[in-house]
Amino acid sequence: MSEGIRGHSLAFGQVVIGPPGSGKTTYCHAMRQFLSRIGRRVSVVNLDPANEALPCPCELDIAQLVTLPDVMGSLGLGPNGGLLYCMEYLETNVDWLQEKLEGLKGHYVLFDCPGQVELYTHHNSLKNVFAHLAKWNFRLAAVHLVDSHYCTDPGKFISVLCTSLSTMLHVELPHVNILSKMDLIEQYGKLAFNLDYYTEVLDLSYLVDHLASDPFFRNYHRLNEKLVEVIEDYSLVSFVPLNVQDKESMRQVMQAVDKANGYSFGDQEHRSLEALMSAAVGADFHFSSTLAVQEKYVQCQDKAVEEEVMDL
Repeated sequence: MSEGIRGHSLAFGQVVIGPPGSGKTTYCHAMRQFLSRIGRRVSVVNLDPANEALPCPCELDIAQLVTLPDVMGSLGLGPNGGLLYCMEYLETNVDWLQEKLEGLKGHYVLFDCPGQVELYTHHNSLKNVFAHLAKWNFRLAAVHLVDSHYCTDPGKFISVLCTSLSTMLHVELPHVNILSKMDLIEQYGKLAFNLDYYTEVLDLSYLVDHLASDPFFRNYHRLNEKLVEVIEDYSLVSFVPLNVQDKESMRQVMQAVDKANGYSFGDQEHRSLEALMSAAVGADFHFSSTLAVQEKYVQCQDKAVEEEVMDL
């Protein structure tokens, strides 16, 4: 779709961001396989200088420019300071990135980004790199992954909402928030509300009231009220549930991202997608919607209760 980086033709892609352990690298390679099967020419660019053990090869690796262990060893910095330095070094040498991306003409690009939260909430180097990509005719969407286990802890979920909102405002890209690892959510514990309450970020006053039942959080009731007021006033944060092992779940995320970055696929890709989805009917995982995830979760909870009754 893109014929050039410096020219007038557009290039499309995703910048995959989120905290450590949220599944960014796994997402990149799963999305690469999915998009490749429907006919897109996809490349993965690793922008994480701390990501030394890549599970699959990528077309471009920031390790060719700078690595976190080298920075920590030569400058005596810790992991956090070293990662900030690496991003500042990338920004200073952004011409290197532009030159390397010239070799990916016509590709849909997935940028696998570092996991340090500060890079997306108040540090400017990576934000400035994204701005350079926009000048090079990249149309990008930020895909922000959050581990779904945070839904099981109301206090942590409020924190996630604040972080997601701050990231959306700071990064200044079309944004898709993802609840990752949905196939594991039943292992994390019981949800206080239905799953759509968390994905759609419905009336958060219920969450504050639920927190008030905890003696620890009761002392911070007023603070939590003000935090959720800020989140609701902006009315920007919502989530798409994701299970990378399920084709229907991947399709929903793909369509949300395509809508965000303006990508439109042709007839051949549409037919390839239909063929791929028709072959997914017999798959082990069927999370075709938030409701499907919720139903599976409730079934697991009911089964656990039945087993406890049987034990008694």
